[in-house]
Amino acid sequence: MKPKIQILGIVNLTDDSYYAPSRARSCEAFMDRVRQLVSEGADIIDIGACSTRPGSQPVGAEEEWRRIEPALRALRSEFPDLPVSIDTYWASVVENVYDAIGPFIVNDISAGAYDEAMLPLVGRLGLPYIAMHLRGTPENMQSLTDYPDGVTAEVLRYFREFAKKAAKAGVHDWILDPGFGFAKTVEQNWTLLEEMDKLQVLQIPILVGISRKSMIYRRFGITPEEALPATQVAHYMALQRGATYLRVHDVAEARRTIEIFSRLISPSFQA
Repeated sequence: MKPKIQILGIVNLTDDSYYAPSRARSCEAFMDRVRQLVSEGADIIDIGACSTRPGSQPVGAEEEWRRIEPALRALRSEFPDLPVSIDTYWASVVENVYDAIGPFIVNDISAGAYDEAMLPLVGRLGLPYIAMHLRGTPENMQSLTDYPDGVTAEVLRYFREFAKKAAKAGVHDWILDPGFGFAKTVEQNWTLLEEMDKLQVLQIPILVGISRKSMIYRRFGITPEEALPATQVAHYMALQRGATYLRVHDVAEARRTIEIFSRLISPSFQA
């Protein structure tokens, strides 16, 4: 039996993330969003306190923790056992979250590149870790899209190297995120999705975050708000190519897509 396909439901403690309904700037709005995601079948609540969309600027570790702390306190009061992932590339934020709630999943867009203390800390604490492919920073990444050997070959090379760094730091429980939308053109994103099954050679679980992203809405000349149907088609493609985690804005729809996939294509998966 293959592992259950898990859904990460997105909550952004920001006012500038690209999809407005995911934003929650008060504890009340945050908890309303969490309750909705849980009721729709989210396995993990994915919390971000700093937008990393193209052109965005960091808010800093102190501001991230200032936003996250009250949200975590409210969440743990109502959902003491609900799995949580935290989007951050700051080791100090990871340490603060761990001190507050204990084990959780670290979701780091930089795969440890932005803070040299990150991987050793994650290894010492024994935390699950999501490592994403990225070049540069959110501010300049869209100018760094030249991949002479092809985008998929670059992503595969990147994670072969990351695997060595992770092992050295004692990070053994990690998930691969190909980094859709990060340092990639629209066409490169689709090529990477089409060829994503090549990443399975690493034998590492794969997380896909393509929900309502520009690779979808720019391709069709629509807005993020109009991109839900195409997102679910892309999710289906990702599942066919080996994704075992989907990071999404729309949990109910993703759950239905997984159900169809598990029944029609891969009965060995658990929906």
